[in-house]
Amino acid sequence: EEEYMLAKNWKTTGNIKAAEKLVTSHLRLVAKIAMGYRGYGLPVNEMISEGNVGLMQAVKKFEPEKGFRLATYAMWWIRASIQEYILRSWSLVKIGTTTAQKKLFFNLKKIKNQIAPQSEGDLRPEHVNEIANKLDVSKDEVISMNRRLSGKEFSLNAQVGEDGDEWQDWLVDKELDHDLKFAHQEEMGQRQSLLKDSIKILNEREREILYSRRLNDEPTTLEDLSKKYKISRERIRQIENKAFEKLQKHMLLSAKSKNLLPVN
Repeated sequence: EEEYMLAKNWKTTGNIKAAEKLVTSHLRLVAKIAMGYRGYGLPVNEMISEGNVGLMQAVKKFEPEKGFRLATYAMWWIRASIQEYILRSWSLVKIGTTTAQKKLFFNLKKIKNQIAPQSEGDLRPEHVNEIANKLDVSKDEVISMNRRLSGKEFSLNAQVGEDGDEWQDWLVDKELDHDLKFAHQEEMGQRQSLLKDSIKILNEREREILYSRRLNDEPTTLEDLSKKYKISRERIRQIENKAFEKLQKHMLLSAKSKNLLPVN
């Protein structure tokens, strides 16, 4: 098989042309995986660039003698690179660098409170249009910034694909071969195990609020939780975000310690 011969050539002789061919023949895989994460409001081209870094690392370390195809092995590196980029980019105070992003950051909440004071999560299409017109920015920029400021992009159950896939599923393209599907099933089990272990680091109130807001099929409103715990809606939001941040950090560290993510 050509892939095996190219990988063997690269591994034994350091043939750069062979390595380049292995990389270029898998660029479509990188693009497919990166598109699965577009719901996080980050530039797809940047996620593809990060995925390409992972692909090159995979080619560098690939051992064809083990019997797996490069796509199966590279998937882990590509997705890990993209996920780490997303984690680095996650921040509730991320302003952005463009004029439009700064304008949105400083004005979105005020305008949103004027036209949709009770709105939580995604804005209605008519509200998106109104805000975009008021601030002279695109509708996509409004949606992206609203998700950053509301915390929707951080949800473990945030839908990031057209088929309803979620962050905790660690997306895999449905058209990939059976080897990838098998690897995906194994990885999902590892992900669920990490989540189960990591949730234990939270105290009882943090766990209950996180489950209510982010892990239930139908999230509990801030208002209902505010009444239950007799604290403000803003305090509930703070606890939710802090708990999620602790959970994600612990899961990432655990994944790396168990060699579930590549370490450069």
